[in-house]
Amino acid sequence: QVQLVESGGDLVQAGGSLRLSCAASGSIFSINAMAWFRQAPGKQRELVAAISSGGTTDYADSVKGRFTIYREKAKNTVYLHMNSLKPEDTADYYCNAEIRTTASLRFVDYWGIGTLVTVSP
Repeated sequence: QVQLVESGGDLVQAGGSLRLSCAASGSIFSINAMAWFRQAPGKQRELVAAISSGGTTDYADSVKGRFTIYREKAKNTVYLHMNSLKPEDTADYYCNAEIRTTASLRFVDYWGIGTLVTVSP
């Protein structure tokens, strides 16, 4: 079994910074891409940032230049450093990872349960 556990969500004022963490644990053989998604009330879940196993990153236009995704492979952990936060960044943030377990030959998508980021004006 595999678990993704997010942490770091908080209430912060506009212009502030936060760092989200997501640690994968369990019977992990290999992790491919890792990513952060977010879902605001009444909106669809959207991709915020992604990082490949080789370190290639991709960002939503709305967060480019403000957010940075990076990972520590040895710890099976991905981070999202968020600067210059805006009220419109308020959402539940979800970690996603493509993981191959020790019992499988396939990579499967796993999700965390989310961590809430609230940005006040």
